[in-house]
Amino acid sequence: MANFSELNISESTQRSLSKMGFEEATPIQEGTVRFGMEGRDIIGQAQTGTGKTAAFGIPIIEKIDVRNPAVQALIIAPTRELAIQVSEEVYRIGADKRARILSVYGGQEIGRQIRALRNNPQIVVGTPGRILDHIKRKTLKLDGVQTLVLDEADEMLNMGFIEDINTILASVPAERQTLLFSATMPGPIRKIAETFMKNPEIVKIKSKEMTVENIEQFFVKSQEREKFDILTRILNVHQPELAIVFGRTKRRVDELSHALSIRGYIAEGIHGDLTQAKRMSVLRQFKDNKIDILVATDVAARGLDISGVTHVYNFDIPQDPESYVHRIGRTGRAGKSGVAVTFVTPREMGYLRIVEETTKKRMTPLNPPSSDEALMGQQRLAVESLIEIIGKNELSDYGQLASDLLEKYDAKDVVAAAIRSLTREPNDAPVTISEERPLPSRRSSSSSRGGYKGKASGGRSSGGGGRGYGGGGSRRSSGGGSRDGGRRDGGSRSRGPKSDS
Repeated sequence: MANFSELNISESTQRSLSKMGFEEATPIQEGTVRFGMEGRDIIGQAQTGTGKTAAFGIPIIEKIDVRNPAVQALIIAPTRELAIQVSEEVYRIGADKRARILSVYGGQEIGRQIRALRNNPQIVVGTPGRILDHIKRKTLKLDGVQTLVLDEADEMLNMGFIEDINTILASVPAERQTLLFSATMPGPIRKIAETFMKNPEIVKIKSKEMTVENIEQFFVKSQEREKFDILTRILNVHQPELAIVFGRTKRRVDELSHALSIRGYIAEGIHGDLTQAKRMSVLRQFKDNKIDILVATDVAARGLDISGVTHVYNFDIPQDPESYVHRIGRTGRAGKSGVAVTFVTPREMGYLRIVEETTKKRMTPLNPPSSDEALMGQQRLAVESLIEIIGKNELSDYGQLASDLLEKYDAKDVVAAAIRSLTREPNDAPVTISEERPLPSRRSSSSSRGGYKGKASGGRSSGGGGRGYGGGGSRRSSGGGSRDGGRRDGGSRSRGPKSDS
């Protein structure tokens, strides 16, 4: 990978990138910045988490003329959350240049956006529907656009925005630079490239560089009614810094986030029925590490770009492999490692195999930890917290108290009491999780590995020869002790299936 200093970008932009913690360009950034600085049209084929925003944000900032009040760059994103995140990152990249950036999206009062557009933003980031609305109202003038970006074009296609995209593309000057980013290239996306782009350079990330390669992938086979108790025990052992739990339905997300809170986890849920203000508030808290666990549906998590997610838990296996790759791509970003755990019922084993065929990577069976092993995870965290406190060497005010205790009690008992006081022991706080019907039986494309019938082959039982927990260390840093306060585990109570809300 190249350093940003080798990509012929200005010192001011390099300073901004350094403040953001960027040193080396990822493959998508290196290729896109080089061609982007030359004014070439670009097709970037890469997954989420490879650094796409900086890839197109750097050349945009480099070319912006801050003396020109016209909109010079238009960035189209599939979701409100992604539009906001892109505008924030581009703003940071151009911090020294002071380019004016505005995000426009549905769910925000349009009058406010109209007033902001009168302040002459030079970069506009928005969702297709709201951009088109402003075009029709003549509140967004695009005749000065020099650069157009389509971010996550395949997601916009999946969400039904293709006609809006075509209308917007026809509304910007023909003489412009177009950058299109998409994890896949279905027919309608290729047609956009053929119609609206001029001899585009293709920057494609090789499979070995895909985000999924940095992620340890496990599966837990269990009955539906057992999944929540197993999840909480795994959380107690893993001690994730930041985790996302995916549920299949809105009801599932609501119940999971509530149940996790009852057990003492700092958890919140997001799905499409929440107000925009609530969703943004939850995401902000998660980014700021005020929430340990985010519970989300696939739709609500589209376009999320949150650094530092260490673990992803698929409480419900997704129906298609693409959704699986998108989910676990929330972790293992920018070269860092991540962990993904997928829960699967016996009837859903066919879906697991299809996912494995798509990713060309076998998942490792994970043995659910026992309650004793979950308690050991909490005890290890307590020990790590004590060691960290000792290492800080700020105990002078407590020395006399320690001496007094040691005169009265055995040193081993004093240390044991300290560990116990920092350990949150499992309890059996009852929770209610509605059972979801398993996905319909599905066979993989390989006849030798057809739909699940009877016992899974190759030890694919949760009680089989998979990864255990006997000597495993805590995955949470010792500094997380105070935030992990009341993590508990216990029995859950289920009720029968109910129609999805």
